[in-house]
Amino acid sequence: MYGALLEQSNAGRPRTIDLLQRSSTLKIEANQPIEKEKKGCIDSNARLNIDSNCRSSALWHPRGGSGATRVRDGAAFQSKRITCRELVNLYIKRIEAYDKEGPRLNAVQTLNPRAIQEAERLDAAYASSGRVGSLHCIPVLLKDQVETSDMPTTYGSVIFKDFVPRRNATIATKMKNAGAIIIGKTTMGEFAAGYLGSAFGIARNPYDPGRSPSGSSSGTGAGVAANFATVGIGEDTGGSVRGPAAFNSLVGLRPTVPLVSRSGMMPATPSQDTLGPIARTVKDAALLLDVIAGYDPNDPVTAYAATQVPPTYTAFLNKDGLRRARLGVIREPIDPKADTNSDDYKKVKAIMDKAIADLKRLGAEVVDPVTIPDLKDRVKRGFDDNLYETEPAIDAYLAKHPNAPVKTLREILVTGKVVPSRSSRLMTNVGRTTEDPGYLKVLLVREETRQIVLQLMADNRLDALVYATYDHPPAVIRADALTNPSFVDLADPGNNRRLAPILGFPAISVPAGLTADGLPVGIEFMGRAFSEPTLFKIGYAYEQGTAHRKPPATTPALRGEP
Repeated sequence: MYGALLEQSNAGRPRTIDLLQRSSTLKIEANQPIEKEKKGCIDSNARLNIDSNCRSSALWHPRGGSGATRVRDGAAFQSKRITCRELVNLYIKRIEAYDKEGPRLNAVQTLNPRAIQEAERLDAAYASSGRVGSLHCIPVLLKDQVETSDMPTTYGSVIFKDFVPRRNATIATKMKNAGAIIIGKTTMGEFAAGYLGSAFGIARNPYDPGRSPSGSSSGTGAGVAANFATVGIGEDTGGSVRGPAAFNSLVGLRPTVPLVSRSGMMPATPSQDTLGPIARTVKDAALLLDVIAGYDPNDPVTAYAATQVPPTYTAFLNKDGLRRARLGVIREPIDPKADTNSDDYKKVKAIMDKAIADLKRLGAEVVDPVTIPDLKDRVKRGFDDNLYETEPAIDAYLAKHPNAPVKTLREILVTGKVVPSRSSRLMTNVGRTTEDPGYLKVLLVREETRQIVLQLMADNRLDALVYATYDHPPAVIRADALTNPSFVDLADPGNNRRLAPILGFPAISVPAGLTADGLPVGIEFMGRAFSEPTLFKIGYAYEQGTAHRKPPATTPALRGEP
């Protein structure tokens, strides 16, 4: 399996990779997708062609796409009711109103100063020849772990506040070529952990700004939930796409490790690192994955995905997708910090019990529970004990950037500028390499666990495993968050996100509802390698059959929004 691939770094040191019928403005319901299919409007790649008989992408979702009006780009652009420039300006106004004012979500690290200029270019292109691509004028929020040559890339750290890479990441190039506008770079847990960073402070949850937005793709999650953009990109090493999705009532997909190129992204733990979509609907996530998935010679591990990418993931979106699907429910908490006697745990369990009942109501055959022997210990040994990849990966990455302000992880830590909780965690990686004997133990327990999970699924004829992304709702942000050196103290309890990363498997988190006090809960579906089509099918059917997503009250529609 790709879990044993050796990739040669630029430094020559091998490292192991584990792997429009015109329409007027319409009233919409919760969970409405970017794109509404209409027979006869889909091209060979299942992307819409804009003409007088087709509806195109819905780019505008005031208050996050629930119970409000929207503008469809094809009809709206064609009838000249709105331009791309005007559309982008609407999003910028929301960022200005709610990111550093109002609830002060602190989700955007850098607002693209060229966003309006790029929108004007797309308006000119549309007037002359139509859409540039499948993401024409789709505003995207991009996690600041990913390189952009026209904006700083900070990795959440003040050390890199003025660092502008001399290249674009593959994923950024793909989205721009498809017509997307990267409206901004988002705040992130410093060097890809948590929701704190010396470059910005604390990112906050739009459902309750006093609570965690999860991390480390915290800004992308909070920003998409607050409707600062249509979709966003996160990076998932240990759950950093699915956590922000769950805590912000969004859809987040962690793809199979080789599916999406990481070229131009600072690594955290290469055997687990993967970039994925964060969106308000399953369909939006599928449309974005269509653009970013696929082989990239600059990230050789993606060669495993060369024959695994369908023409479009939207082909698998079926409202009846849960009929005869077989799902296994993991009831055991993976996180030792989960308190099964607490009121918080019981609130989430009640929502999950209802979610399992809904899965059955929608036609799924459910095996409840299923058991993975020694689950907590296996996740600890496969995830927590892996201290070996980070330093050599970061050093090799920084060596490719002659204009980087520092060149090694040790230099980063010596500055004394990293937030204490992240600094103390990174210190445990110093002096470790993948040549250490302990790394073999990590690989062995991962492969053994992978075989156990695959056999469990085979014996029970399961399409996916199901569990709560978190067994607790978003935690209250501690008053000492920026000074506390303990990462464990600040970590959100009830974290069930780490099984998929140690297996290299895909997993999708979908809104399961809100607690009585209005806090989001996510249900997660995990499948075998390259089973994204199955996960989209299941996730879409659940989403459409429950319609749980509600936008946050802290970021209402602004006066003058369509």
